[in-house]
Amino acid sequence: MILPNSLQCLSKHSHTVLASSVKFSKLIKNLSLEGRSWVSTSALATTFNSKPERKLKFGFSKNETGLFEIPELQSPDGFHLLKNNVLYTANELVEESHSPNRSRKIVEIFDELSDTLCKVADLAEFIRIAHPDPKFAKAARDTCIVVSGIVEKMNTNKNLYLSLKQVVENGDKFPTTEIDDHVNKLFLEDFEQCGIHLEEEKRKLVVALNDCILQKGQEFMAAAVQPRVAPSEIIPKNIQHFFYVEGDKTIISGLCSELPNEVAREAAFKIFLYPVAEQEELLTEILEARYKLAQLCGFQSYAHRALKLSLAETPENVRDFLNLLSKELRPRAENEFNVMMKMKEVENDFTPLRPWDIPYFAKKGKKNLLKVESGEFSPYFSLGACMEGLNFLFTKLYGVHFENEPVKSGECWAPDIHKLAVVHESGEVLGHIYCDFFERDNKPNQDCHFTIRGGKQLADGTYQNPVVVLMLNLVPPRWSGPSLLTPGNVENLFHEMGHAMHSMFARTQYQHVTGTRCSTDFAEVPSVLMEFFASDPRVLRSFAKHFMTQEPMPDDMLNRLCASKRMFAASEMQLQVFYSVLDQTYHGEFPLKGSTTEILAETQKQHYCVPYVPNTAWQ
Repeated sequence: MILPNSLQCLSKHSHTVLASSVKFSKLIKNLSLEGRSWVSTSALATTFNSKPERKLKFGFSKNETGLFEIPELQSPDGFHLLKNNVLYTANELVEESHSPNRSRKIVEIFDELSDTLCKVADLAEFIRIAHPDPKFAKAARDTCIVVSGIVEKMNTNKNLYLSLKQVVENGDKFPTTEIDDHVNKLFLEDFEQCGIHLEEEKRKLVVALNDCILQKGQEFMAAAVQPRVAPSEIIPKNIQHFFYVEGDKTIISGLCSELPNEVAREAAFKIFLYPVAEQEELLTEILEARYKLAQLCGFQSYAHRALKLSLAETPENVRDFLNLLSKELRPRAENEFNVMMKMKEVENDFTPLRPWDIPYFAKKGKKNLLKVESGEFSPYFSLGACMEGLNFLFTKLYGVHFENEPVKSGECWAPDIHKLAVVHESGEVLGHIYCDFFERDNKPNQDCHFTIRGGKQLADGTYQNPVVVLMLNLVPPRWSGPSLLTPGNVENLFHEMGHAMHSMFARTQYQHVTGTRCSTDFAEVPSVLMEFFASDPRVLRSFAKHFMTQEPMPDDMLNRLCASKRMFAASEMQLQVFYSVLDQTYHGEFPLKGSTTEILAETQKQHYCVPYVPNTAWQ
């Protein structure tokens, strides 16, 4: 969730890795559940290989605490108190910001205001998405609406803006540090991105354009995922059984890239991506509105506006980087596409490699390299073993470990949540990670990292420790064994843990810049770094052991798994470069030099080895 403009609260949804406080035990303990046993090597592994046991609330018994140990949230009604408190506190802080008797630095007031709003907004956004109780979800949704309204009011408060602008331009009346000055400028730039510095008529136009972008964007995205309906007569009878047929209509719900029949893959690709005039019109209108918004706010293009607070800084820097990367990647990507072409010829198909072939042969190539099904790796990746591996890795890299903490009645939104304290070797607790790892009815089917509370230095010298949630969708432990992860699950766990540890390690003075609330092009760096550890034989060898015997994964099997993750890396990266160049072009100068589809075709020709397919509109 990104709250608008100034006072941004970023609840990043990404991938991350976990560490634990328990060191590897030399003793092997047998864990027995309902007559079946498997081997676990540490208390941490045992914890995550078992389902959490929770006190259940019966009758009129009262919870020990509220959600995330917030006393008000023992019931949905508590959100009403949180809304009132945040409104009262926000108004007091706004008054303090432009009071002649202000007794502290403006950056401290703004960061407290941001923190006050974020702690409620981020919490409510998570509960809205994750809580299975409709009453809690509704109360959280209502709170999100109220807090968003408060933020919008803050973003249009001229007195608040002018107080900050005065300090940025002329200095505070209290001594400031370089960090103070930098964070003040970030707050000011967030303000000005929404046009508060403009004259009233222009500012109203900014608001209208933002609303237009939101409404048309929602309409565009809803239409983009709709299944396509084609007359059955245009689809060859020998491939109709691959699709859902309803009378004389055939329903195509996606690209169907896993189908072994090339004609079926081609049909799905061409039908699902067939140009839709209304979508082209909507996309062009969105790009025009974004361009006008950027121009009103003083930027050359929307790309310039979007990159202003990034590490890349300007579209020119991005373009130079992408062009260099594209040039260096081409020969490597061509070699990989030649490998896929040879695989296609083995199937007695000598037609050129087309876009609908690439996902199919990439997956097949990796499977052939592995020589076994992905599921055959899973016995070596019990959830407990993976958590133990992460704990070992973080202990070695950073001197921190995980300690499992008991969860109080009422503290969590579901009965199978684990709570971890991240503890430094000095004994200091750096923060807490709630692990919502197991699938359940109506749970969002995505792997995410949620910031519930950001870290910051408090006025009394203590530190407000961060609180985050990691959400996965794993099969829960059963009587026959623990939760077993596929290699893809392991990579996602490491990725999301990377986000969580980013939040833990960011001991920033101000919460406005803590953890994943950093430059958007840096936010994924720690999580992607962790993915590399998940494909390093030295790391996997430390924990990839069979859940029943504790036998390590055989070296040949382990090496093939790691090699498969590097297979077709250049062609996959070339596709991402193509997408990135396309995005930069769409958000550059307007009007566009042709339709969005014509620009797509030209960009693909320049930056991707596989040619554009006429009469398709992937964008």
